[in-house]
Amino acid sequence: MFKPIPVAIGLRYLRAKRRNGFISFISLASILGIAIGVAALITTLAVMSGFQREIRDRMLQMAAHATVTASGEAMENWQVAISEARADPRVAGAAPYIETQALLSGTRKEGALIRGVDPAEEGKVSVLGEKMVEGSLDDLTPGSFNIVLGRELSMWIGAGVGDKVLVLTDVRATPMGAVKQMKRFTVSGIFEAGYQEYDKGLAVVNIHDVQRLMRMGDGVTGVRLRMHDMDQAWNVARDLALRLKGPYLVSDWTRDNANMFRALKLEKTMMAILLSLIIAMGAFNLVSSQVMLVTDKQADIAILRTLGLTPRGVMHVFMVQGSLIGLIGTVSGVIGGIVLTLNLEHILRAIERVLGVQLMPEDVYYITGLPTQLNPGDITVIAIVALVMAFLATLYPAWRAARTAPAEALRYE
Repeated sequence: MFKPIPVAIGLRYLRAKRRNGFISFISLASILGIAIGVAALITTLAVMSGFQREIRDRMLQMAAHATVTASGEAMENWQVAISEARADPRVAGAAPYIETQALLSGTRKEGALIRGVDPAEEGKVSVLGEKMVEGSLDDLTPGSFNIVLGRELSMWIGAGVGDKVLVLTDVRATPMGAVKQMKRFTVSGIFEAGYQEYDKGLAVVNIHDVQRLMRMGDGVTGVRLRMHDMDQAWNVARDLALRLKGPYLVSDWTRDNANMFRALKLEKTMMAILLSLIIAMGAFNLVSSQVMLVTDKQADIAILRTLGLTPRGVMHVFMVQGSLIGLIGTVSGVIGGIVLTLNLEHILRAIERVLGVQLMPEDVYYITGLPTQLNPGDITVIAIVALVMAFLATLYPAWRAARTAPAEALRYE
């Protein structure tokens, strides 16, 4: 098949010959450097994306996708808000809630977030009922003053199922002076969400019991919403607040946890930049191999010039040859990175069996496996960066080859 002269010569230079085997070895090292860098970057970003997804999913199991709360005062017309929300086809579930900070006292004291819920409606906005390890969410009946604790919170205050816990919310001003709002609750259940913020910092009670404790009447803090598409949480909550026509505050899961997701994104970005240096090292090796190839092919370049090949054509020869090395390394790295990522869990288990250790013990880490998530966008960006680096690495050697003077090159041949 007909090929342009620069492409044909560039392909020919890729094949090793006996007298320039060292140059071919350097080219192979360049391919391996680029491939290893690409594979390492793909695998690392896939692992970080997997952990980010795992944290997000565990967090959203207990948290609503969005909330609509009254501005300053308790929400009195929450039944209307729930009816409006359920009429929206984008909403999967809606339920009222009350949240307040409190001090829990068992054998020890610890601060926690008290969340008042309706057990019959809670399953529409969270999976709290599925996370119960002791007791049942249905035990939170009105007037029972039962309380469900996170596993770590129960251990920290030294209270198990059946024990009494004193809950102190805040100090309320009355005509008789400052009065502490406190009530003794009975621990009826323990849950484990696998997310420390909830396991150590959340206690759940019946919404009517919190209303009595805080003297809120029929008011609630707000309405929690769960969406069919969590990415639409902000828009749906905003539309609901506008329909209610009142001073309401709207928040969604991205804003409630903005700092955490920013930190995860920054960590992922910095890791990508650092690991890109491996690809840059492969590109630097490519520069070295191309410079050596140009030096070795001085006579060939001179002959090609005398046969009519222009300096631009000579430059294209070495650009093609270097770009092909970058392309081979990038494709190999992409394939290797995908294969490594898909089998990373098995590799981790094999290492644990060989070394006889558990790298991620359950009593230390919430996430004991190695979650991964291959993002096609990340893979595409990595491949493009690697190809651009390889292409840029060919420019100087190709420019140097184009400047070769035929007479000088053939003087000692």
